[in-house]
Amino acid sequence: MLTAGLIAGCGGSDFKNKPRPPVAIQLTGVITDKNVTVSPARFGAGPVTLTISNQTQQSHSVTLEGAPLQKKATPTQTVGPVNPLDTANIQQNLAQGKYVVKVSSSGDSIKPATIVVGPPRKTSSDTLLLP
Repeated sequence: MLTAGLIAGCGGSDFKNKPRPPVAIQLTGVITDKNVTVSPARFGAGPVTLTISNQTQQSHSVTLEGAPLQKKATPTQTVGPVNPLDTANIQQNLAQGKYVVKVSSSGDSIKPATIVVGPPRKTSSDTLLLP
């Protein structure tokens, strides 16, 4: 009986100490009359937040789409329309591969930006002061 009480008192622990995801990185982008620019254009796989500014005189919808090297579904996310001199945010967890940030509007074609995502970034388990 005492042994059963000790076993029950300890409880079964199914806690798995999984590593936390990498810290999200901030990407900045700008839409001009000629092209879309995103910086940085190369980084490791993991969560990102893209803040893109429309510096044209026309509203645009912004699309992030890609072709990851893994067999997962291709992430595609569209925001907008983004009005002139306004900003929009896209949050995504990107796998390794190439991605394109493009705009769609009625009018001139604007050259898209290419993002190259490398191997996964290191875990944030040892990083202090994160939520």
